[in-house]
Amino acid sequence: MSGPRILVINPNSNPAVTQGLEDALKPLGFEGGPELICQSLAEGPFGIESQADVDSVAMPLRRLVESDNSSAAFVIACYSDPGLQVCREGTDRPVFGIAECGVLTALARAETFGVIAIAQRSIPRHMRYLRQMGLTERLAGERPLNMSVAETASGEGTLAKMIDIGRALRDEDGARAIVMGCAGMARHRRPLEDALRIPVIDPTQAAVTMALGTVQFSRH
Repeated sequence: MSGPRILVINPNSNPAVTQGLEDALKPLGFEGGPELICQSLAEGPFGIESQADVDSVAMPLRRLVESDNSSAAFVIACYSDPGLQVCREGTDRPVFGIAECGVLTALARAETFGVIAIAQRSIPRHMRYLRQMGLTERLAGERPLNMSVAETASGEGTLAKMIDIGRALRDEDGARAIVMGCAGMARHRRPLEDALRIPVIDPTQAAVTMALGTVQFSRH
C-alpha cells in the first residue's frame, strides 16, 4: 500500500523552476514518509511577476486541487501565494502557501527579517500581504534583484547579486533572517546562508516542512 503524498505545485510553467524545487526538497524525503511530488501548472505563465499573473492562476490552481484525490496536502510554490484561499475553499485537505510559511518560519528564527524580491514591482504586492498578516512591524526591509523568475532559476550571476542584497538587508536594514522571495531562488539558499551567516529561509522548504508535520501527525 502506497503512503500519502504531498503535491508541490509550481504555478508557472517554467520547468527549470520545478526542477529547482525538486532539488531543494530532496533533504526532506525520508523512508516511510510522504512522497513529495513537484508539478508545474501547465496553464501558468512562464513566470509569475505581476498581479495579473497572480490572478490568472487562481482558478486553474483550484481546479487542480479539486481534481486531485490522491494528495494528503498541497503546497503552492509561488511567493505571492496565488489562489491560496480559493484552493482552501475547494478541499478539506491542508493547503500551504510558501510566502505565509516562509515568513512564519523566519519569525521563529529571528526578531526581524528581510526579503529578497525578484523585482521592485513585486514589493507592493508583498507588502499588502504582510499588512493582511499583521506582520509589517517585524519586517526590516525588502530589496529587489530586478531579475526575471527564469533568471533567478538558471541565470548567471544570480547568487552574487543575492549576496550583495542580503548583506544590505542585514547590515543596513537590520534583518536577522532572510526570506528568499521567489520559488526560483531555491538552489541558492545554502550558499547564501553560508555567505551571510544568518538564517536564510527557502519558503518552499518551509511550507513543505509544515506540510510534512501535518501529514505525519495526522497518521499517528
